[in-house]
Amino acid sequence: MDFGKLPSCSLVKIVYKLSMRYSLSLIKILQSVEPHIREALIAILEEIERHREESVTKTEFNELKKIVQELAEAQKRTEQRVNELAEAQRQTETEIKELREIVGELAKAQKRTKEELRKLIKEHQKTRENLGGLQHTVGYILEDRAYKGLPPLLERDFGIKLLEPLRREYIKITPGNYIEVNIIGYGQKNGKKVWIVGECKSQLKKRHISDFLKDVDKLKKVISEEMILIAVTYQTPPSIQEYVKEKGIKLYFSYEFPLF
Repeated sequence: MDFGKLPSCSLVKIVYKLSMRYSLSLIKILQSVEPHIREALIAILEEIERHREESVTKTEFNELKKIVQELAEAQKRTEQRVNELAEAQRQTETEIKELREIVGELAKAQKRTKEELRKLIKEHQKTRENLGGLQHTVGYILEDRAYKGLPPLLERDFGIKLLEPLRREYIKITPGNYIEVNIIGYGQKNGKKVWIVGECKSQLKKRHISDFLKDVDKLKKVISEEMILIAVTYQTPPSIQEYVKEKGIKLYFSYEFPLF
């Protein structure tokens, strides 16, 4: 390329273009060489520049490609995480549903348990009533045996001859106030009237004796004669036997009564 033969405007453009790419010293060297050599050098420089620009473009493209790939991988990880969260949410909802079902079953079981407990309480009450009735029956049987078995024993131990049969009775203490006595009756001892007052329990306990003594104190308000205190039982431990003896009460066991 001959700069001298080019129009001034073209020369300006080439010089401007070269100045944008190369240093002024390189431009001066190009101006000093032969035109045909100058053309070859400029062509070489342009080819070099073209390859340089393409290289920069490829590098930038590769960097962009790498960034896009990283973004794609990040998007893929995000989608995977979203899927994992969605699956965890589904599992949580399933667990909540199962938990609600379990709570519902527990509530039903609790209701059934309450109903069964109510039935058991009712049955227990019936059992206690039946047991109480049975205890009363056993007690009445023991009392009935005592009424027939005690007279000879009282005569033997105290010299008492009964003037009326022994019985169970409600004794009026004050108007409208009665106490139940298991064994009561009167007889004669050394020409004097004496009362037989007794407590009868199938299994004699200390509280029975304590309650009995309280009733005896009340009876003193209506009975002025001497009272012979007795207790009748099927069985009682030695400690109770000692307690009965200390309180001045004569204790009789059912096996002492004659069979009729």
